[in-house]
Amino acid sequence: MNDLHQQMQTLGQAAKTAAAKMALASPEQKNQALRAAAQALRDQSRKIMDANALDMAAGEEKGLSDAMLDRLALNADRIEAMARGLETIAEAADPVGKTLKEWEQPNGLRFKQVSVPLGVIGIIYESRPNVTADAGALCLKSGNATILRGGSESYNSSGAILEALQSGLEAAGLPAAAIQRVPTRDREAVGILLTMSETVDLIIPRGGRGLIERIMNEARVPVLAHLDGLCHTYLHASADPEMARTVVLNAKMRRTGICGATETLLVDQGFSDEALVPILKELQEKGCALRGSAEIGKLIGDVSPATDEDWDTEYLDAILSVKRVANIAGAIEHINRHGSHHTEAIIAEDGEAVERFQREVDAGIVMHNTSTQFADGGEFGMGAEIGISTGKMHARGPVGADQLTSYKYCVTGSGQTRP
Repeated sequence: MNDLHQQMQTLGQAAKTAAAKMALASPEQKNQALRAAAQALRDQSRKIMDANALDMAAGEEKGLSDAMLDRLALNADRIEAMARGLETIAEAADPVGKTLKEWEQPNGLRFKQVSVPLGVIGIIYESRPNVTADAGALCLKSGNATILRGGSESYNSSGAILEALQSGLEAAGLPAAAIQRVPTRDREAVGILLTMSETVDLIIPRGGRGLIERIMNEARVPVLAHLDGLCHTYLHASADPEMARTVVLNAKMRRTGICGATETLLVDQGFSDEALVPILKELQEKGCALRGSAEIGKLIGDVSPATDEDWDTEYLDAILSVKRVANIAGAIEHINRHGSHHTEAIIAEDGEAVERFQREVDAGIVMHNTSTQFADGGEFGMGAEIGISTGKMHARGPVGADQLTSYKYCVTGSGQTRP
């Protein structure tokens, strides 16, 4: 066994030991740790930003796009948002030890289904250093231990954030090993983590298709996947034009590099050209490059022809594909064929159309009359999230503390024996 394998095995054993202690931690103790970690983030804000400056400089030298640099960047406001997120998680109800169901059989046996932690969770993510705080805090709240592996671009930033989280654990008398990270940028360490079935109970990847595909192919541990955020906004014939304008601009341009950004705009044939043109022009004025079908190209200038590849591309940049569809059936068919099952939105005043869209669209989150950029656990009232699960097993949509638990059955009798 080489040094890296030994290092990872040691990390896993420490996490497993810590997980046993975290499973028994009281709600008060966990919340104390979260609040102490939030304060540590504030107290160490300058240190975190200095570490982030090193990552930003390296990212610029590496030639990262503006959108990727935005995902990587930290400032005082973003650090404060991380701290508030931890405090929101602390204020939430404890997800462990809840009675989910309770019933009695005719023979007098009483059954309870009770929530329990998952154990040790390996979380692999790219670029955004705030995920270090979100993931660590949610695992803490749910009584789990975690091994974090952030992107190499955010290595220094994530390390500084981790120190704040561990100081919060120690302040509450909990093991610092409950939140650890892979201590190297070496990609081989990810491969080792994916095979540590004796100490790791679940892997959660958060990143691009290449990362997810590698993990799905190599993992020997169950995986809860967060795939692409190929999100659509559909303008139904009944959409209010002014609402459509403001929502589309926000859904695409608020932050173009996040997974909840709209990448394709679908426009019903019944939504007028007169209402659509101002929306497209304002997008262009704000720096958004448009790629459209021939019909869209004739409608407004400076539109690149959309290719088949565009309908399957998560741009994470100021680029938007635009397509006319015949009706709501066409919109649903396009979304279910090209979407990533992440977040889809309809802008409409027709209640029947909304009900059909939300029933037939296959996605973890289906929105009505609002921006896809609300696809965020914090906006759902979870305080934070580890990611948006695009699969259908165990959890779907935003993965918060509740989704990081399993359950067990507690059965109580009075001497019954089975005939």
